[in-house]
Amino acid sequence: MSLLEVSGLSVRFGQTEAVSDVSFSLQRGERFGIIGESGSGKTLTALAVTGLLPEGAQMSGAIRLDERPQPRLEHEMARLRGKRIGMVFQEPMTALNPLMRVKDQIAESIRINLSEAHVPQLLREVGLEPEHGERYPHQLSGGQRQRVIIAMAMASEPDILIADEPTSALDLITQRKVLDLIASICDRRHMTLLFISHDLKAVGALCSRVAVMHRGRLVETGKAASVFAAPRQAYTQKLVAASRFDIRPLSRPPIGTTLLEVDRITRDYRQGGMGPWARKPLRAVDGVSFSINAAECLALVGPSGCGKTTLARIVVGLDRATAGEVRLEGQRHHGSDLPKALRRDMSLVFQDPFGSFNPRMTIGNSIAEPLRLEPELDARAQRARLEEAVEAVGLTVPMLERYPHEFSGGQRQRLAIARALVTRPKLVVLDEPVSALDVSVRGEVLALLARLQADFGLTYLIISHDLDMIRAMADRVLVMEAGRIVEEGRPGEIFVHPQHRLTRELVAARLPEIG
Repeated sequence: MSLLEVSGLSVRFGQTEAVSDVSFSLQRGERFGIIGESGSGKTLTALAVTGLLPEGAQMSGAIRLDERPQPRLEHEMARLRGKRIGMVFQEPMTALNPLMRVKDQIAESIRINLSEAHVPQLLREVGLEPEHGERYPHQLSGGQRQRVIIAMAMASEPDILIADEPTSALDLITQRKVLDLIASICDRRHMTLLFISHDLKAVGALCSRVAVMHRGRLVETGKAASVFAAPRQAYTQKLVAASRFDIRPLSRPPIGTTLLEVDRITRDYRQGGMGPWARKPLRAVDGVSFSINAAECLALVGPSGCGKTTLARIVVGLDRATAGEVRLEGQRHHGSDLPKALRRDMSLVFQDPFGSFNPRMTIGNSIAEPLRLEPELDARAQRARLEEAVEAVGLTVPMLERYPHEFSGGQRQRLAIARALVTRPKLVVLDEPVSALDVSVRGEVLALLARLQADFGLTYLIISHDLDMIRAMADRVLVMEAGRIVEEGRPGEIFVHPQHRLTRELVAARLPEIG
């Protein structure tokens, strides 16, 4: 007898069918993964199972738990969600109430079924201490917040744990710890897992059976090892191939002389308090020095909070160093004092392409903003630059009249790269350029970056958690921990024979190849 059975599930919004005739069943203790690109219907399927579909959604089909139909009344479904089904949401920061302490939020989730005295035990089970319960969400790291969400989901010892992209925003080490935690909890409590992700490696490491969704339909189902090793459907073959990208065969311009020098950069942040009550400043970057040659690709890796993004913001002039200096072709700056002549020679591609565009401005106006740094350009020259940048990233000129919400995630990332190229910079800093993208789009964007470097002789500073991407793109790698560079080398050397403890942990945390 199946624990959960979904039969002919369809979800409509008006005339649009977002999920179409989906059927699958889960046995007790089974780990089942659903993979597919953004918009394929993965999350809507999970929300239908939990009775949390958004307003306006029309559901048809049948969902049975222990052969009993899903309740129609909300108060009955609420009790079912707490006792029988637990949910781990994709973004813990938005799933948690910023005004409530962690312990109160966990207690709120178990009041229907358990006593609040269970909260310390739940925190310990997910690897946290009871004192973490006294904190607010913003006082926890991304991995700690995700552990709190897991604690809330398993508080009432549900039969089914649904995890929706639980590791997409986490660094490599934290991702591995969260996946291991989910696996150990499911084994210890004999829980059934429904794991939703676009990360094929995570699904392959965690699940015994997998279903592939495309445009609201299940296109392939089977044992994970079999599906990944010998996919039958063309769409699955595309996903598997995209997870094994290889970028380096493109011709590259020769690496030149030193372009950028970072000299003993330090960044301290004041933590509040005055006089004798003042707290010691937080040192985010601690005396970092390195250089990048023209046409080189340098990668910066390390766990969340190690100072990578702060350092990148200082390099491009969006933050000011407490001490030290940056030199671009010998011209000095300390961060936010970056002169216009240097500012147009350096560009930053932000991690979240949607959040980096003004939703009220057309894409053309957003991409043209950096051209204010070149007042000598007339309207015709500016338009030529715009068209050159958009066509360079594989998009068309008419798209310049659209707004950010009218583009897919992959298109927005291409547009963010176009904006970075519009001033014809010498250095482009890329902060997690593909972490929010589907696996197939990720390969396309990385191939684009490699082609642009070959065509324009660009120099890259890439910040990423993805060691496979770094091995494909980077000439050198810097490993950062607690604001300092702890190891440096070529990818083929540093990831094969790591010397520092952190580098060894990063390499060990990599998920195995699928298939």
